Amino acid sequence: MEEKPAKPTLTVFTPTYNRGYILPVCYESLKRQSCKDFLWLIIDDGSTDGTDELVLSWIAEGALPIRYHRQENQGMHGAHNTAYELIDTELNVCIDSDDYMPDDAVDAIVSFWRQHGSDRVAGIAGLDAAPDGSVIGTPLPDGLATSTLTDLYGLHKVRGDKKLVYRSELTRRTPPYPLFAGEKYCPLSYKYVLIDQEYPLLLLNKPLCVVEYLPDGSSLNIIKQYRRNPRGFAFFRKTAMKYAPTAKERMREAIHYVSSSLMSGNRRFLRESPCPVHTVLALPVGLLLYVYLNVTSRQTAMRTQKSAAKG
Repeated sequence: MEEKPAKPTLTVFTPTYNRGYILPVCYESLKRQSCKDFLWLIIDDGSTDGTDELVLSWIAEGALPIRYHRQENQGMHGAHNTAYELIDTELNVCIDSDDYMPDDAVDAIVSFWRQHGSDRVAGIAGLDAAPDGSVIGTPLPDGLATSTLTDLYGLHKVRGDKKLVYRSELTRRTPPYPLFAGEKYCPLSYKYVLIDQEYPLLLLNKPLCVVEYLPDGSSLNIIKQYRRNPRGFAFFRKTAMKYAPTAKERMREAIHYVSSSLMSGNRRFLRESPCPVHTVLALPVGLLLYVYLNVTSRQTAMRTQKSAAKG
């Protein structure tokens, strides 16, 4: 009997929407990977620019295993929901449609996981790099083997986007991102915060992704996202408030929760808050933030981490 090929260790998944003009850069980087222990899952979130024909041509080319799923437009978080439902490999990592992987990134992930991975960790946190090779933000702390994402930024003062590789069992069983009618965005950090409550991440001080911040990307349009998706943001702030590591962070999340709730017209937001005292205290500043976001026309790169905005 002919043996079935072994299942890859890693799924690289890419949500995409009308990014046919830049997606080939990601494709070429995956073709160059020194380790082939992966498959590429593309979630086409309703593209109308011929992305489907482009991907089908790559599948016919047969240079690497590609799984293609097309759906009606749901937004970035909806594409992530679908990816997590479909992924059946041990590990997964999101590489955005405007980003790409260094040639040895898959090898670094798989070999590091084989050496250190276990069911006592959530996955791996690696580095993002700019096209010139410089690390985005700060490196991961020397001498620290594991950490939650929350502690990396709050306790260890790490800055900048980091590339997250998760055990697929965890991303699959963590509750999905909610879909709100008329909205297309919910911060991706929602799942990361929940996974933080279970296991830490292994730390790998190596670039796993090369990041391009394009003008049409969500990272550079976060205020517009904030205005257009207030229920998605308010939902996330409730989770962030609940699990905030310090009172200061809890107050910050409460301020944003107030602002987003006012923007969505939710009159029950105080009753629905997991931290009602902090929410009451946050009312004045939250109201000011709400007013500011409604009058400002300034485009900003204000971000927590790119994976929270894009995945």
